[in-house]
Amino acid sequence: MSKPYDLVIKGGRVVDPTQDLDSPNDVAVRGGKIARVARNIPASDARNVLDASGKVVTPGLIDLHTHVFANVGPYGIEPDPYCVHRGVTTVVDAGTSGALTFAAFRRWVISKAQTRIRALLHVVSIGMVAGSTPHMGELEDLRYCVPSMAVKAAQENRDLVVGFKIRFSEQYTGPNDYEGMKRARAAADDAGLPLMIHIGGSYTPLPKLLALMKKGDVVTHTFNSHPHGIVDEHGRVLPQVWAARERGVLFDVGHGAGSFSFGIMEKCLRQNFLPDTISSDLYTANLHGPVYDLPTTLSKFLLLGMSLPEVVRRATANASRVFDFGADIGTLKPGAEADVSVFDLVRGRFTFTDSDGATRVGDQRLVPVATVRAGITLHSVEPENRSLERTP
Repeated sequence: MSKPYDLVIKGGRVVDPTQDLDSPNDVAVRGGKIARVARNIPASDARNVLDASGKVVTPGLIDLHTHVFANVGPYGIEPDPYCVHRGVTTVVDAGTSGALTFAAFRRWVISKAQTRIRALLHVVSIGMVAGSTPHMGELEDLRYCVPSMAVKAAQENRDLVVGFKIRFSEQYTGPNDYEGMKRARAAADDAGLPLMIHIGGSYTPLPKLLALMKKGDVVTHTFNSHPHGIVDEHGRVLPQVWAARERGVLFDVGHGAGSFSFGIMEKCLRQNFLPDTISSDLYTANLHGPVYDLPTTLSKFLLLGMSLPEVVRRATANASRVFDFGADIGTLKPGAEADVSVFDLVRGRFTFTDSDGATRVGDQRLVPVATVRAGITLHSVEPENRSLERTP
């Protein structure tokens, strides 16, 4: 006799902001889709059972800022060990590839990964093929920044390209950031796609760049401590930042190796300026700290005083609405993709470090246990050197 479900995830604390759920529930999967969320679904109704007793069960996490174009340039990491095996079922690669390199990214990385990957195409055609070494910034030579090339590549790959990305730290742009912003704006408008901008240490003051941003565009690295950030010399969020949020510009974390400050974040929280989305900016330089993965980044917001449902919302429901992913993700509603993350919410004393080397001690940490991607269960892998994060 056939069973109605392929998998039942039993006994967990289901946190799904799209359904206002934060309660004990089981999750049933059939045919790669969520079939049912309810209490006490019989284990006998499923061919496979995943015991989530004492665990937190969420929609598969979505990381809006990563670099997973491995082996091209200094940034890209292998996606699966650090994403889907850490509870992150969907990632957005934030501009590692450009028009001249996207075909290789598509063929050799995206098509082979278990992690669902979508891309923000760098408006600069070469993408991020160099680091911050002097005189190697991708926007220092405007010949590489051709909006029509970016638009053509995006249109030819609309199943995977969800928007555009450009970086505005002076070491990557020299004095060219405002001209780059104008070209990025032109590309986004022509293609009808949103734009993500990287801020922090720009040549041009932030308000001038923000003035060109529209509803649905995204600011990443929002809470960094570099010059030309979102707060003034008194720690107050700039009026131009509030105005941008009012007109529908979104503000993302993008932690990274140099772009997240506990101090700045705490000042913003006191002013009720919360991030719309929480992302890791996971790449080679922060893989072994201070970022490690998206669950560690989310844990930092628990210690900053946000509730678990608030934190989960910013990496599931909110994130799912930023771009057109071409799939129903970020939710456990019946009919949605069967992307599910299972975590231990471990209690203890844990030292977390921001991008400036500042530390805070928290009493809980999300540890990935298992991931269900398109109905297939994958076991999670603990980050390396995580013992360094534990406080005696």
